[in-house]
Amino acid sequence: MNYVYLKRLYAKRAELEAKLELHDARYCFGEEEVDDGTDSDLRQRLSEIADEIAALESGRVTKAS
Repeated sequence: MNYVYLKRLYAKRAELEAKLELHDARYCFGEEEVDDGTDSDLRQRLSEIADEIAALESGRVTKAS
């Protein structure tokens, strides 16, 4: 298991979640320019990272059993 890589994925996920929260907040305050596809791009990247983290974590659990 590559724990350094997994740790980087956790950090990247946190960074993307923070960007998404900021994007959502800007949208709530009526900034029209934020409706440019960034929301869907961030959500897609978060989903990809979450899938990769889940795969790595399930591999860790399987190997430990």
